[in-house]
Amino acid sequence: MTSPRIILLAHGSSDKRWCETFEQLADPTLKAVDNARIAYMELAEPSMDTVIAQGVAEGASDFVIIPLFLAAGRHLRKDVPAMIKELEQTHGANIHLAPPIGENPVLGQAIRDVVMMQLEQAPS
Repeated sequence: MTSPRIILLAHGSSDKRWCETFEQLADPTLKAVDNARIAYMELAEPSMDTVIAQGVAEGASDFVIIPLFLAAGRHLRKDVPAMIKELEQTHGANIHLAPPIGENPVLGQAIRDVVMMQLEQAPS
């Protein structure tokens, strides 16, 4: 059995600078995890549809979407699950939606580390 394709899902924005921030955040994962991709829910490309269609064309059938969201609001409770259902039907894929990255306690530790670095750099 092959590993599922990983999709790091960001909201999306028409502001390219916003997208570049998420692409920089995703870069270490994209380099470390074979066949991992970033996708946007709306307003930017590549979309989830584009990434899943490419994966299916390359022979993948299982995908895990890891939302780069701090919490599960309306998008993750309603919009994204509806999109996933449609994508599964359209592409014949199995798509699992993981909890938002903000629910992982490791992120809280990373935020603490950033705060500590800022305190060390703050003028006395």
